Amino acid sequence: MERESMEFDVVVVGGGPAGLSTACKIRQLAKEAGEEISVCLVEKGSEIGAHILSGAVFETHALDELFPDWKEMGAPVTTPVKRDVFHYMLGAESAVKVPNLLIPKPMHNDDNYIVSLGNVCRWLGEQAEALEVEIFPGFAASEVLYHEDGSVKGIATGDMGVSKTGEHKGSYVAGYELHAKYTVFSEGCRGHLGKQLLEKFDLTKDADDAHHGIGIKEIWKIDPEKHEEGLVVHTLGWPMDNHTEGGGFLYHAENGEVFLGYIVALNYSNPHLSPFDEFQRWKQHPKIKAYLEGGERLTYGARAMNKGGYQALPKMSFPGGLLAGCEAGTLNTAKIKGSHTAMKSGMLAAETIVEALLAGTEGGKDLTAIKEKFETSWLHDELYTSRNYGPALHKFGTFLGAAFVFVDQNIFGGKMPFTWSNKGIDSDSLKPASECKKIEYPKPDGVISFDKLSSVFMSNTSHEEDQPCHLTLADPEIPLAYNLPKFDEPAQRFCPAGVYEIVEEADGSKKFQINAQNCVHCKTCDIKDPSQNITWVVPEGGGGPNYPNM
Repeated sequence: MERESMEFDVVVVGGGPAGLSTACKIRQLAKEAGEEISVCLVEKGSEIGAHILSGAVFETHALDELFPDWKEMGAPVTTPVKRDVFHYMLGAESAVKVPNLLIPKPMHNDDNYIVSLGNVCRWLGEQAEALEVEIFPGFAASEVLYHEDGSVKGIATGDMGVSKTGEHKGSYVAGYELHAKYTVFSEGCRGHLGKQLLEKFDLTKDADDAHHGIGIKEIWKIDPEKHEEGLVVHTLGWPMDNHTEGGGFLYHAENGEVFLGYIVALNYSNPHLSPFDEFQRWKQHPKIKAYLEGGERLTYGARAMNKGGYQALPKMSFPGGLLAGCEAGTLNTAKIKGSHTAMKSGMLAAETIVEALLAGTEGGKDLTAIKEKFETSWLHDELYTSRNYGPALHKFGTFLGAAFVFVDQNIFGGKMPFTWSNKGIDSDSLKPASECKKIEYPKPDGVISFDKLSSVFMSNTSHEEDQPCHLTLADPEIPLAYNLPKFDEPAQRFCPAGVYEIVEEADGSKKFQINAQNCVHCKTCDIKDPSQNITWVVPEGGGGPNYPNM
């Protein structure tokens, strides 16, 4: 069936902070110039914000530039950080409070806010609509479209109403082609289409290897006597060992709620490690459990994050399009913040596109001008000065690495006369299971710690069950023939949603089972699978988690 098409000046893929900032800035600049530049934004979630998950302590630098009067406009950025606490966890029962003087400057949160990034994105979506951006929620961009000369022509949204066997059901609706002079890809970490573009246009040829982490988050309503609105708590150390990067956070938001979570770098080596279960263990530490006792868990979610930093930044332009946000790896790992940097990268993309269109530049060109815009922006300076943070932790381990970061940031301001590399991709870091200590995780108590399935239920995850599996295997034999004997099939543990299981059949044989309906779209499997056998592709639009305020 031939697909219908629509024409726009710009198509933006992804309704996160980068994509929404791109769309808003384009329309602002067009209005200032008295020109009409049409913008369409597609978002695979059921609504703007449905797939957004972040800590989040929010820095307003980019928001100040995009909407200087955001306070008067009613932005949901209302809980200022009042106090920072940092604990170095020595073990399951003990911890040392780190004096503020010894905390690297980028981790101080003066003038920052505790926010629900999902709600911030919903607000940005409202501003985009007011600026006459056409927003299509529930439409998943499933394919990049190209001109005959190889430049990007736009995207196609996925077909709806296709059965598991590939047949058209009675509800079948063909996807739409959205054509544009320029397309901005801001799908977030490990974007399905961005991954293809990086390879097709060799955008990482001058960059270090990308690195990632998985962040697992819950929101709790806690005892009012234990709640201190504006308190920010971070932890380092246990339950990770000194050579496995990871850390926790607990932010006291408004309405008696706390946002808490744990991040594990995906370059860990022990295939027995389960990030989800490490998070459950971390909650049982007295420094964390004390806040949660007597409280109620409200929601759960997980998301991968792009933490390669400055050295891993790809080329952001290619014929017909640009990358923005976590798609381009703009997270500042030293600050543990990526929302303001994502927004700024989207604003730079917008400025580049509008200047080209107003100058009469034809669509489909490689807008290399974004490189100079980036290099003369505060975004570049911020990422550059934090460039040695990740490599230091990798080289020296958590304790000595953190000491180096203090010297680098507090004494030298991130301007030491060298730049370290952090080689090796995350999927290659696992050691054989036989060489690693098996980790015995305690059973969840159902009060502080929980299992995966009850957690996924709280993410409001839903997929149409009769559709093609969106977790594809290049070789269906690899999980049992290679990953299981060598690595004890780590997908069973690195997935935070119980998607992958080794099931024993009645005849004693084993089966690799994919419970795709559980998928919270974190993309960890696409990143960490040691055989790079799993590819995450978009399911039907609207599927996945439905986070209320993550």
